[in-house]
Amino acid sequence: MEKLVIGIDYGTDSCRALIVDATSGREMAANVAFYPRWKNGKYCDASRNQYRQHPQDYIDTLEQAIKGALVQLQADVAKQIIGIGIDTTGSTPCLTDKQGTPLALLPEYTDNPNAMFILWKDHTSIKEAEEINQLAHRYEVDYTSRSGGIYSSEWFWAKALHALRKDESIRKDAYSIVEHCDWMPALLTGNLKPEELKRSRCAAGHKCMWAEEWGGYPSQKFLSELDPLLDGFAAHLSAYTYTSDTSAGKLSEEWAARLGLPVGIDVAVGIIDAHAGAIGAGIKAKTMVKILGTSTCDIVVTPKSDIEDRLIPGISGQVDGSVIPGLIGLEAGQSAFGDVYAWLRDFLSWSVSLLSREINEEVIAKILSRLNDEASQLPLREDDPIAVDWLNGRRTPFADQTLKGAIAGITLGTTPAQLFKSLVEATSFGSRAIMDHIEKEGVKVTEVIGVGGISLKSPYVMQVLSDVMGVPIKVAATEQAGALGAAMCATVASGVYSSLENAQCAMGQGVRAEYLPNEDRNPHYTGKYEKYRKLGLFLST
Repeated sequence: MEKLVIGIDYGTDSCRALIVDATSGREMAANVAFYPRWKNGKYCDASRNQYRQHPQDYIDTLEQAIKGALVQLQADVAKQIIGIGIDTTGSTPCLTDKQGTPLALLPEYTDNPNAMFILWKDHTSIKEAEEINQLAHRYEVDYTSRSGGIYSSEWFWAKALHALRKDESIRKDAYSIVEHCDWMPALLTGNLKPEELKRSRCAAGHKCMWAEEWGGYPSQKFLSELDPLLDGFAAHLSAYTYTSDTSAGKLSEEWAARLGLPVGIDVAVGIIDAHAGAIGAGIKAKTMVKILGTSTCDIVVTPKSDIEDRLIPGISGQVDGSVIPGLIGLEAGQSAFGDVYAWLRDFLSWSVSLLSREINEEVIAKILSRLNDEASQLPLREDDPIAVDWLNGRRTPFADQTLKGAIAGITLGTTPAQLFKSLVEATSFGSRAIMDHIEKEGVKVTEVIGVGGISLKSPYVMQVLSDVMGVPIKVAATEQAGALGAAMCATVASGVYSSLENAQCAMGQGVRAEYLPNEDRNPHYTGKYEKYRKLGLFLST
């Protein structure tokens, strides 16, 4: 019989289940379920950068996605499934009780946003992040040193502390903190106890200031000095972490029955979605995988011998084994990419939506398609508008969520297509800034692979990105890089392959397209990139 695995990909809006042949990588079935509460805009306030997700959304969509994928197969095929791998957005933490239950699943907190998972793009904890940075930089151990030297409001400790400070009502039951990618395997295996559940090396190293060098998470002394509200929390986290090709445990009888899967199959340790996407896209040493979605995550893996003992400032962590065991995983990214284009789309559609009740999502979606078409026909001119892409703050280099975006050089004759063109160039300049930064620090990138919706849907954006970065960009053939990467982790966790590299070789789907930089455009973009840098410097001073 064929051996099948399931890759679960929890994105910003939905849960996707992908059933894959473990020997060939052939995609057998896929299904998507959208978070119902999130879709209705509950528990979020964009004006305050508050984005919360209810754990019940994760549970409901997991069942829907897996069952919806299984019905596409013959009735007896489910018994061939041998493992599950799970990726999620990150850092997306939640406060739990002593049993490891997210507080929002307790009756008294069911509608309390502070008891829910705090989505990666929630920036309500800017103050807490700054306090962490100030304390760490003067402390006996700089716990930010392996996170680029700057702790972000998008991450674990800042978010949890903000929720505790904000809401006194949750403190009596708040016992520990769990990342979304750690909670899902714990839920499916029944191993929820905070001190014992298998926590992801990927999430812990990149988002939670975990490192072997200082014995795990920050010391209780550090946390208590940061705020007494964190007293006791260090003891409620296991000091050891696991790579995501490791089994977190066996699927419990309860969840096997709920999902229609065999009891006792392996559930892999969780992983952050971008890192799983890098695995699914075929990342290897000196390759950068760019996950191009609402934001971007840039993942690079490099041999230990290349990086030695150097600590790279201004990135989102360097962690041994966070992507591929045996290689150092480096993470960078942009806080907004596709969201920048969506902002312009929504801005342009506002008046039409206001005046016509007949407007629908399909019509609004056509706006971006038309902008892509028209912008691709525009000439390159020195007096074109110039934009900076920090509409949701800056992630890399040197995270600063207080920064704002800008568009300069517009006139009464500036068209929507010209504005869109300036935003596409701005997001590409942001990508170039990241690559320039890590290469300056001695990490050479010889290949770039793009994955995600934008890489598949917008040749214009991909060509500008290649022109600006000055490197060829391959587009991974798989449309489900995250879920495929999670499925690859499941094959190693369940013993089909001895390493992720072997799983990649057997299950990889290759390249769909390649964009080559146009050398004739290089002088123009180099000059405009300098303008981008100068405008960014002005905005940040």
